[in-house]
Formats: sequence, structure tokens, C-alpha cells
Amino acid sequence: MPDYPQVLKDLSTPISELRQAIPEVWAGYTQTHRAVMVDGALSAKHKELVALAISIVKRCDGCVAAHARGAARQGASSQEVAEAIGVTLLLEGGPATVWGPRAWEAYQQFAAAGTSDPAADRPG
Repeated sequence: MPDYPQVLKDLSTPISELRQAIPEVWAGYTQTHRAVMVDGALSAKHKELVALAISIVKRCDGCVAAHARGAARQGASSQEVAEAIGVTLLLEGGPATVWGPRAWEAYQQFAAAGTSDPAADRPG
């Protein structure tokens, strides 16, 4: 299994370079992210679980890493993460039997490392 904290580190330089190449576009994405990933009718924790499930379905390693970290930082329990992954198994089938365990491992890596500044989950 990948080292998911390292996945995020590996993406940091190309993200920074792309952010410099298209600053207005990246700022728009960042603004949307900040507007969405806060407590509302759904808590930020539940939004991270939804985002993690979508990341599994989209098969995006960077997204899995970012939202597994976000779920851990928002205090999602192992059982909550497992049940969110279970929904992906129901709706995505076979590919979720590969990407679900990857997301599980990512969550376990970030949960074991403890939590830190939730603001660091925001892109850009």
C-alpha cells in the first residue's frame, strides 16, 4: 500500500507550480473548497466521509489521501469510515474492492499519526 502522507507530499510541488500558472482558477477552487467543507446541515466530518467515498469511486489517490486525512482530522471513527466505504462497495462494486481498502489504509495511516491543523486540509 502507498504511504499516503507521502502521496500528499509528492503532489505539493506540482500543485504549487500549477497554482502559480493559473492563480485565479486555483483561487476559485480554493474558495469553493473552503465554502463547502465547513459545518452546515452536514457536519464537516460527514462531508469528508462523502468526499472520501467519492474519491474511492473516482479512483483518485491524491483525493483518497486528502479526504482520509480530512476524515481523521475531523474525528471520524474507524467504524464511520468503514461504513462510508461500505456504501462505495454497494454502488461501485468490484473497483471499490480495490480502492476501498486503499482508502481504509490511508485513513488508518492518518489516524495513527494523530490530528493536526484542519486548515491544512484546504488546498492552495
